[in-house]
Amino acid sequence: MNYIGSKYSLLSFLNESITQIVDDDCTVFCDLFAGTGAVGTLFKKKGFSLISNDIQHFSYVLNKQYVGNHKILSFDNLLDIIPELSNIGKKKRNDFVCKYLSGLNGKAGFVFNNYCPSGADNKEHKRMYFTDYNGKKCDAIRQKIEEWYKENYINDHEYYYLLATLIESIDKLANTASVYGAYLKQFKKTAQKELVLNPIELILNDVDHEVYCEDINTLIKKIKGDVLYLDPPYNHRQYATNYHLLETISRYDNPLIYGKTGLREYSEQKSLYCQKSKVLSAFDDLIMNANMRYIFLSYNNEGIMSHKEIEEIMSKRGKYGYYVKEYKRFKADKTENQNHIANKTTEYLHYVIVDKK
Repeated sequence: MNYIGSKYSLLSFLNESITQIVDDDCTVFCDLFAGTGAVGTLFKKKGFSLISNDIQHFSYVLNKQYVGNHKILSFDNLLDIIPELSNIGKKKRNDFVCKYLSGLNGKAGFVFNNYCPSGADNKEHKRMYFTDYNGKKCDAIRQKIEEWYKENYINDHEYYYLLATLIESIDKLANTASVYGAYLKQFKKTAQKELVLNPIELILNDVDHEVYCEDINTLIKKIKGDVLYLDPPYNHRQYATNYHLLETISRYDNPLIYGKTGLREYSEQKSLYCQKSKVLSAFDDLIMNANMRYIFLSYNNEGIMSHKEIEEIMSKRGKYGYYVKEYKRFKADKTENQNHIANKTTEYLHYVIVDKK
């Protein structure tokens, strides 16, 4: 997924740096600004038990799938309405169910009626986030997933797998430059492809994991772990506005929307880490309440907290240090933040080895 601040390209750097610091007996890894789960899934594959969190519901869904799901999905209850599923081995049933949903006829629902050209014909704003075909197909699949879940044809694990698959599949067809803060005036080639659910990865292991959708400063007081990894927003840009449409598809709650882009209300998801006047207090509260052995913070050189401010706060808990990596700027920055014209930015991985009490 094309996600602001994604650490996918920095996974090797993060893995090598964190591994150099933490002891081999660490078992619980906490990824509390989880986003799309790139870092969390890396450490899940390394055998850690994960505690994952993000305040965005669509991110929560992705992490319920990539982190929370760790066993084969059997879809046994769907046998009552899809008998041919009994002929499919359990390891391949998720593929079959995705193909089944991809074959549904499109249906005019919230996505089509508000974010596609024909659906918005008689409305003030004729939005072009998806083609008419893909908007209807998305609505049909989303409604069927919810119907199956409410009627107990699929369990929690299967529900989040299918919903995460839909979110990732429809995101690839969005008619945007990068994020959902705006749509293009003409449909680009990738947006004209037809929606098909492409089965996503199941990471299997024998370790249980926890996934939350809470405010991080509230959650931190209720959990305990070995390694805390933090990847907060770096600047004023609120994630809720840039991914509002994925949030709506995820929740499918028919929200009141407004403006040219069809934005949903997001006041409860505004991050203090995007606000210059509040970020230091929030960060200090987070660090001081973290019941962890090691704390790591990803933050770049253009963030609203300075290097010195970060060092001062983290040093309160123990031995402080950092690693540095230069990397290519996320492409949305080139258009949304004209103050920064460089193609590269510098990532700092701050860390503190927490003093033993």
